[in-house]
Amino acid sequence: MFRAILLSKSDAGVDARVNEISEADLPPGDVTVRVDYSTINYKDGLAITGKAPVVRKYPMVPGIDCAGIVEQSDSPLWQVGDKVVLNGWGVGEAHWGGLAQKTRLKGEWLVPLPPALSSRQAAAIGTAGYTAMLCVLALEKQGVTPSHGEILVTGAAGGVGSVAIVLLAKRGFKVIASTGRLQESDYLKSLGASSIIDRNELSAPGKPLGKERWAGAVDTVGSHTLANVCAQTKYRGVVTACGLAQGMDFPSSVAPFILRSVSLIGIDSVMAPKAERVQAWSRLASDLDANKLDAMTTEIPLAQAIAQAAEILAGKVRGRIVVNVNA
Repeated sequence: MFRAILLSKSDAGVDARVNEISEADLPPGDVTVRVDYSTINYKDGLAITGKAPVVRKYPMVPGIDCAGIVEQSDSPLWQVGDKVVLNGWGVGEAHWGGLAQKTRLKGEWLVPLPPALSSRQAAAIGTAGYTAMLCVLALEKQGVTPSHGEILVTGAAGGVGSVAIVLLAKRGFKVIASTGRLQESDYLKSLGASSIIDRNELSAPGKPLGKERWAGAVDTVGSHTLANVCAQTKYRGVVTACGLAQGMDFPSSVAPFILRSVSLIGIDSVMAPKAERVQAWSRLASDLDANKLDAMTTEIPLAQAIAQAAEILAGKVRGRIVVNVNA
């Protein structure tokens, strides 16, 4: 038996509670992982609260991330004792996830834990940090360098935003952090932000084209914010879009794209090919300052993850939340 958060659904809504589960009830897969740590991401918040239909079948163990040790393997890719990381692949949505002491998965979903990182650090990074790294890699692939100008990060105090600031600052970029929590300005500057702007500057309907302000952006918000980000991006600038905290809509025009040759690149972390995942995790291991990662991380026991789900949706969570599933 092992402990896990189990979601069930009735006419009254989604019920989330910590249950004792038999290993025999684990879903099909060729690798069983003994989980050391998981985490809470925005999508986990949606799943646990039922605020959006991200869970495709019930009962479900949520948790789109985990880091741990291979306990049993029928996969040629993994041996017992291997340290692994999981992000995405529909885990926590269609397949039981990582907010549990054990999980059974497909071997091809896993990536090796970089030697420089502990399981706790990998969970602290999680899908949020891995997504931030994918955004940085996309900016680099498009040739964006610090000489081109500043980079904007929206939703800056959240998980993706916090890690993106650290990574971009490490690469020499001047980072503008956009946040609705101006009381977190000192925190954001400690991560490497050069300046802070109020999210209200970007969150309302704006003009099709605005003053050129930044060479690139990491947007976690979507909706009017993303439209305004694009409208104020410099000529031949690059915007990476990876979130929808404000909404899934995109009330923009073609003006930034045909008049300024702005590139808008979508970043998907769920189904990204393994080679990109390995590259991202390798770069995270080398580029992410361990002290700054620790400064943005809070650890909680498994039972508290349920309450944290509502907090992350309300925008009250700063940085990263690590879930010690064995506490």
